[in-house]
Amino acid sequence: MLEAANQAPSAHNQQSWKFIVIKGQKKSELADLISTRSHSFPRASAALLRMASRSILSAPIVIAVANSGELIEHGSRLFQLEDAYVKDFFRTMEIQSSSAAVENLLIAATSMGISTVWLGIMFLIKDEVLEFLGEPKGEFMAIICAGYPEKESFSPKKRPFNMLVKRLD
Repeated sequence: MLEAANQAPSAHNQQSWKFIVIKGQKKSELADLISTRSHSFPRASAALLRMASRSILSAPIVIAVANSGELIEHGSRLFQLEDAYVKDFFRTMEIQSSSAAVENLLIAATSMGISTVWLGIMFLIKDEVLEFLGEPKGEFMAIICAGYPEKESFSPKKRPFNMLVKRLD
């Protein structure tokens, strides 16, 4: 899964991501952190954070994907434009690159019969999660729970394809 993730396309081929595999005690500590932090959010967000904590506890492994910031640094040196504009431009490209890596990871897992869930709610506490992981503050990307399913599961129903495609001639 990680090798597939690392083969994703990335802006300027910077591959400005880091994969952090979390197991055992660290996984439990991460779940505790999330559960504790959930109390400071409104009901709906708190419920999703507690659900994320339970997902982390039940998964054999958790993979965090963190942006390294290298693309932002590279872009700032490469382009001589207004600093805020360059940082936002390359920040967006770094997020897009890491998202491609996460998608590759999810597809590889599915092809190996491994179930995954990308916990998007974790962005609410990204700074705390990055600190827990020993990573600098930055554009946190994803927490993914992974493991072999105990029973067969089905993907959620998708909207009809023709509703999602716009064709221009």
